[in-house]
Amino acid sequence: MNVYEIRGAFGLDNLVRAERPDPVPGPFQVRVRVKATSLNSRDLMMVEGRYNPRQKLPLVPNSDGAGVVDAVGPGVTRVKPGDRVMTLFAQGWQAGEPTKAITATTLGGPLDGALADTMLLHEDGVVPTPAYLTDEEAATLPCAAVTAWSALVTQGALKAGDTVLVQGTGGVSIFALQIARLFGAHVIATSSRDDKLERALKLGAHEGINYVTTPDWEKAARTLTGGVGVDHVVEVGGSGTFEKSLKALRVGGTVSVIGVLSGGAGSVSLVPILMQNLRVQGVFVGHRQSFEALTRAFTLHDVHPVVDRVFPFAEARAAFEHMKQGAHFGKIVIKVS
Repeated sequence: MNVYEIRGAFGLDNLVRAERPDPVPGPFQVRVRVKATSLNSRDLMMVEGRYNPRQKLPLVPNSDGAGVVDAVGPGVTRVKPGDRVMTLFAQGWQAGEPTKAITATTLGGPLDGALADTMLLHEDGVVPTPAYLTDEEAATLPCAAVTAWSALVTQGALKAGDTVLVQGTGGVSIFALQIARLFGAHVIATSSRDDKLERALKLGAHEGINYVTTPDWEKAARTLTGGVGVDHVVEVGGSGTFEKSLKALRVGGTVSVIGVLSGGAGSVSLVPILMQNLRVQGVFVGHRQSFEALTRAFTLHDVHPVVDRVFPFAEARAAFEHMKQGAHFGKIVIKVS
């Protein structure tokens, strides 16, 4: 099997191609021939050593993959050879609340991930691919789409008529836009570029705010809601945007903390959270139950992921460089085979 490993030390210079013996499925295991894998900010941070500097190496990165089952071990009943499947981010999280043990079962660190042409997984760690999606589209769902679904639906109790503010136009934010529209919500999108905002509007966003030309975007969001504030903010910026997100919320509103693109450390006044009864929730992707609910909804409404660009397997490092530039709209995908 062909893989990419972070070998020796962290950094893109140490992301190297390697060969490993083909795995043989044991009891309740399935072997998946990977067709495509997509990138998340977490994957780039993992390669660069910013996500977990103590992660043991070598490591095959990437949490998201889609492919075809080609062999199963004894006792497997969920899937059979020939079935198209997607990876479950936290292999041990089927439903309910996460635990410390569950957080140790995530792909792309600490477990080897999907930047490989073959994976060996437990049968509970794969989810059937909707027939209408290509492998490249399916490979975008396991982290970004499930995270957006968990934030807005599983944990966020999204309902028709709510106003949702999404930050930027990366994978989670675009999926949040699509899911919010699916539920009949009003969407405000932010971006540093007007051309990206135009694309977001075509996808269904109702208003767009350029946070470069309008640095007080939280005030603009409140203005767009008649001074009330938004019901839900999908917060991917981190410490650099968190305080503004709180100010954009209505009394009793919710902010889902998902990303730390502008940094994870900072200070913020707790007074607005207390006095305005705000809800701050962290979102650790999601469990299998949420993933399956997402695929049912997407299939029913024929929702297609937005793929920014597809790179060949031989150009995996270029895909990471593309993500690092931050110019993408939607998801970056690597075609494996």
